[in-house]
Amino acid sequence: MNIPNNLGLHPLAHTRVGGKYRLGRKIGSGSFGDIYLGTNVVTQEEVAVKLENVRARHPQLEYEARVYKSLAGGVGIPFVRWFGVELDYNCMVVDLLGPSLEDLFNFCGRKFSLKTVLLLADQLISRIEFIHAKNFLHRDIKPDNFLMGLGKRGNQVNVIDFGLAKKYRDPRTHLHIPYKENKNLTGTARYASINTHLGVEQSRRDDLESLGYVLMYFLRSSLPWQGLKAATKKQKYDRIMEKKMTTPTELLCKGFPPEFAVYLNYTRTLRFDDKPDYSYLRKLFRDLFVREMFHYDYVFDWTVVKYQQEAKEGGASGAAREEQPNPEHDAAATPEGEKDGAGEGWRMPRSTVQGGMSTRPTTTQTHGQMPESTAPMTSSQRPPAGSDPTKSDPQMQNSARAYKPAGPFSGRPN
Repeated sequence: MNIPNNLGLHPLAHTRVGGKYRLGRKIGSGSFGDIYLGTNVVTQEEVAVKLENVRARHPQLEYEARVYKSLAGGVGIPFVRWFGVELDYNCMVVDLLGPSLEDLFNFCGRKFSLKTVLLLADQLISRIEFIHAKNFLHRDIKPDNFLMGLGKRGNQVNVIDFGLAKKYRDPRTHLHIPYKENKNLTGTARYASINTHLGVEQSRRDDLESLGYVLMYFLRSSLPWQGLKAATKKQKYDRIMEKKMTTPTELLCKGFPPEFAVYLNYTRTLRFDDKPDYSYLRKLFRDLFVREMFHYDYVFDWTVVKYQQEAKEGGASGAAREEQPNPEHDAAATPEGEKDGAGEGWRMPRSTVQGGMSTRPTTTQTHGQMPESTAPMTSSQRPPAGSDPTKSDPQMQNSARAYKPAGPFSGRPN
């Protein structure tokens, strides 16, 4: 659908999308369309613009825009600024967001500490609860579909990509959809629930089971059913299902706090139309957070490396100035995280600059600098699982105190 002209520009490059949004470079590809950086020509605010050819075989962008609008106002739900048709494209203009949890996971050496996973789990359960409260299932819970915010909302997890979302109950009567079997797998096989593999109609329990696999993926670095080979997609899905069904939760969660096995066992025992106890699941992890004596300071793994990098770079640049004072050199030594290029608020691979929808990186990921609140850490710099780097570093404690968040973890059990 991205048809460049002789200047290498998108056909909409000279069109004001929605009358006021200028289209910039391509920043990713979603499952049903391409995503571009956009700029409000009046306010110069940057946005994300998702495009879909009007002749697409299975157009879904208008449906996705309607779902976003149904969820409008929720914490961590991107706002749709405009939806309409320009030339031959359906266009959706939404908030521009930061890197996905999958991007950050890769930058952190493909493992998150227990503290980071618990900080994320609290927000992720709340996002799913809100979507369910608005009568929808997401049906594609995975790290790629959760993006961190930018600027003052850099510590907020946002949920995106509602192309597969489905209403599970009547908004007025709350009548639940009927139980069905022989359904095709919808979503991503790696994180799909066992019932989804078995062809059962999805319900609230399945979004939460998928989240359980996401959390274990973050803790373990990978899941036992990754990398399985098969001749066809169906055979691969069958092998994944078999491995999932024959891997006890206690084995999947071995070496980690028992709360993760408790979480998964709870989601797997829910009946089709049961309402999950979201508060119970949040408290499960909050109590663990308190017991581990972590601080609710928004110091994620990727936050720590930014502090470490800045301290290291600050020392190096100071030594260089002592050896050879050079005003031009000093002026050029812009601190990491400052503006770098038109429209980019941080230095990072272009493939990881994402908007309020799912993107597929168009280039190979490399280590880079992340936004102010989302700088990742390398595997060598990452603290061991379950550790809290702020405990042993007074400077980090001072930095963390500057946040002063009113988070759910008060340091005392609920």
